[in-house]
Amino acid sequence: MTDGIRIGDHIDQVAASPLARFADRTPWALVAEAPVIVRVLLAELTATDYVFTGDIAIHRSATVEIGAVLKGPLIIGPRGFLATGAYVRGGNWLGADCLIGPGSELKTSFLFAGTKLAHFNFVGDSVLGAGVNMEAGSIICNYRNERPGTCVRVLVNGLLHDTGVEKFGAMVGDGSRIGANAVIAPGAILRARQIVQRASLLDQESFVNPA
Repeated sequence: MTDGIRIGDHIDQVAASPLARFADRTPWALVAEAPVIVRVLLAELTATDYVFTGDIAIHRSATVEIGAVLKGPLIIGPRGFLATGAYVRGGNWLGADCLIGPGSELKTSFLFAGTKLAHFNFVGDSVLGAGVNMEAGSIICNYRNERPGTCVRVLVNGLLHDTGVEKFGAMVGDGSRIGANAVIAPGAILRARQIVQRASLLDQESFVNPA
C-alpha cells in the first residue's frame, strides 16, 4: 500500500543527500526513527565543517540568532538561518539554506534544501522536500485528537490506510507552497509543487471513508 508514497517518490534530492539510504522508507517510518537517524548522521560529520555542542551540529556557515532554542539531536546544514524565537526539538535534520523564522516550531522533521518556515509556523513529524515555503501562521499538525483512535491514516489510491503510528504530519513534495494560516491535518501527502491556499484546511482523511 506504500506505492507512490516513499520519500524518494516526492523529493528529488534524496538520492544525493545523506538520507539516500532511507529513500525507500515511508515518511512516517522515517520520522518515527528521527532521533536515531539524526544521531547516525551526526557521527558522520566533521569538526572542519560543523560546530558541535553535545548532540547538536551547526554548519560553520549557518546563522543561529540569540534566543533560538535548539534541542538535539539536530543537524543544521550550510547557510541555514534560525531566527530569534525559533524552537527546534525532537530530532531534526535541516539541509542547506533552510530557514526557521521567529516564533516557528519544528519537531522531529527532515527539511531539504531551501525550505522555509517564515514565522509563527508549526511543523511536526514531517518530511519537507526542497524549496518548500510556508507562509506566516501555516501549520502541519501531527496528532489526531478529534476522533476515537489516534492512529494516523494516509490516503492511497482513494482509500485510507493506517500508518501504525500516532504522530505523523505530512510529506510535502518539492517546491510546494503553503499559504498563510493554512492548516494541514495529520497524514497528508502533497505532490511536488502543490499549492495550499491561504486560510484553508487540507484534511485528506475527510476525502473518503476508511478502508
